[in-house]
Amino acid sequence: MSPSFFSRVVLAIFGILLGVAPHLAASQTAPVGPPVLREASLRTDTATYLLSRNTVAVQGVPALYFWFRHDDETVELRLYPATATATNPKPLRLRRSPDYLQLDSLTKEDDGGFRTRLKFQNLTSSRFLRLVVEQTADSAGREPRRQVVPLLPLARTTVALRVADNELFVGEEKVFELTSSSLRNVHTTGEWVRGADFDYRLVAETNGVLRLHVLPNQLGLRTLAVKLQTERPVLVAGNRLSYQLPVLKQEFNVKASRLRFLSPDQRSVTMDDASRRRGVELILDNGRSFELRRTYRVEDQEEPGGGLIAEIFTRQFLSNDRVLCYLRPYNTHRQTEGYLYIKDNDVARYITNLDITPQTVIRNVQVLHRGGDWSPGLSVSPGETVDVRLEGEGLQKARISFEDLPIIPSDSSVRTDTRLVYRVRVPVSFDKRKSNIYNAGQPTGYSLGIKEFQRPHPLDFVSVTYGDAARPITRLNGPVLYDGTIRDVVFQFNPNGIDKPDQLFGKQYLSFEIRTLNSKGDLIELRNVESLLVCPGDNSPRSAFYADKQCRTDPLSLNSLLGRKTYDLDEWSRIVVTVKHQASQYGETGYTQTVELVLKRRYKFDIDVSFPAGLLTRKQGDTGYGDLGGISLATLAQLSFYSPDKINRLRPYKIGAGFVALNAFNFGSSTTGRDLGVVILGSVYPTRREAKFTFPLYLGGGYLLGTNRWFYMLGPGIGVRL
Repeated sequence: MSPSFFSRVVLAIFGILLGVAPHLAASQTAPVGPPVLREASLRTDTATYLLSRNTVAVQGVPALYFWFRHDDETVELRLYPATATATNPKPLRLRRSPDYLQLDSLTKEDDGGFRTRLKFQNLTSSRFLRLVVEQTADSAGREPRRQVVPLLPLARTTVALRVADNELFVGEEKVFELTSSSLRNVHTTGEWVRGADFDYRLVAETNGVLRLHVLPNQLGLRTLAVKLQTERPVLVAGNRLSYQLPVLKQEFNVKASRLRFLSPDQRSVTMDDASRRRGVELILDNGRSFELRRTYRVEDQEEPGGGLIAEIFTRQFLSNDRVLCYLRPYNTHRQTEGYLYIKDNDVARYITNLDITPQTVIRNVQVLHRGGDWSPGLSVSPGETVDVRLEGEGLQKARISFEDLPIIPSDSSVRTDTRLVYRVRVPVSFDKRKSNIYNAGQPTGYSLGIKEFQRPHPLDFVSVTYGDAARPITRLNGPVLYDGTIRDVVFQFNPNGIDKPDQLFGKQYLSFEIRTLNSKGDLIELRNVESLLVCPGDNSPRSAFYADKQCRTDPLSLNSLLGRKTYDLDEWSRIVVTVKHQASQYGETGYTQTVELVLKRRYKFDIDVSFPAGLLTRKQGDTGYGDLGGISLATLAQLSFYSPDKINRLRPYKIGAGFVALNAFNFGSSTTGRDLGVVILGSVYPTRREAKFTFPLYLGGGYLLGTNRWFYMLGPGIGVRL
């Protein structure tokens, strides 16, 4: 067998395999068995589309097309099974898809079809839409059959351009707004389309506005032709799909600009010693008349004699029709101040614009506390929110950060070239002594010092014990009348009553002024306790930072300070203690509370000598009262009673028992009526303290020792107050 014959046989077999392979692949991918659907229809609010009639081939696959107006279009879907009968119905099922939402369950209608409603999610941007319909298994137990119905949404889109002024200038970009019946269906890339007469690009902004950027290249009356495409196609003659919109045409009158604008690759340049000496690399548009290795002057006005802003030295032409230059700045400039003019021999050749700003320098930092004024003191406290103001030059391009401190966005924030204002929150758990201020990660030399709160707290964390249970001193309003012996006066401190998680006060510096006075108000003793320090307790989030050996935790006893102890004071003596914050530690007066304890008594026992006069006496056995007696002498052990609601004020009555010498001061020759009696007397005294002479009234009775008779007596007396 010849080799040529063998080669011809191999080629024949290879050709047969090539011809059979596509048919084998097609037979493997084709659906097995009869179709599931006999018919399917989509009904919108304007038309009905049938699977048997409204189809178009998309990449060789027939698809059911329908026209839509909204991305979330709602349609009615009807499915007609191919093998269903009245006696043996085979229900259909629609597979779920993220492209649409099935509003109703698939229910059977009278015509044998199944009906439901679909609400599409995003018809414009959704790709490869399809319906997957399944038919349940038959009585023989075969697998359910499935049929895929591809969908093709179609959209009618119009785009219009309205120009109020059709004048353009060469080299100047102008932006126009386009109107469309379906903005989302217009295909935009944002890329420039280059042309001989115009360059243009189409941009869809986030706010739903479609803008056309136009850059003219040639002078005269020129027609701009913009070719647009759609996201969803339209159906044209011959049952063909088209993504092209009608060409958008607009005629413009393009004029020559006297000065051409050259765009720089940088919008901001920093002016410092290095940039003034060596220059900053800058890429400009090719000005066509630029000469290499030449220096051009940059001024802030078109006429000669303008202020020198910078110099441009042309170094090299680039392949993208641009020029590499060195820019040496000499003065600052802002784009908002106007254009910069590139001059050759005092003649303006081109215009450009960019910011020339000084190097970022911080010269002053101030802090504003809540409710205060701007202060150069940079101390802040944990848990505090403050405003920080930085002043200097070139601050608008600064990137300020505070070490471990968050910056809170605020409507009152200021950002200018000379001033920055930030709102900063100091966490309660901040564990450093300072927070450095950085610019672009580099220290600025300034920092915020972290200082613990030192504010006067209301004195309710101080309590006093004088015989009863401890009571906060803020609840003692006015003198406290205490009926008993005060063994000691003890002041106790509650460190956990100072700080709260959301409100910090810090260390409390207190002073005590202790005075003891007698019943007449005369000073007995004076003691002062200065710089008593009470620190917040363990409940404070900053307790670890209050560690101080001088913090007072034990109670303060007055008897440890006084020479004359509290239990040795006379009746109606007063103990006056004034507790207040030390103003020198806070810069403000703080709080002051006075505790006044009065040794109250209910009664007083004393030996009293008085001179009753003009007494009416009636003796036992007599039928009437005798004559008014003379001046008598009474020596009584007497009880006096104090008013319960007043300090050291006696009631107007007394009661006592003792001896009365009747007519003791009758110095006449007759001794009639003289006698000595043991009596019990009640007396009524006037309550005026300023009176030196008083005239009390007496009522009582007793036993006369001389005549051995009982008697009763009533009458006035004479009292002398020294």
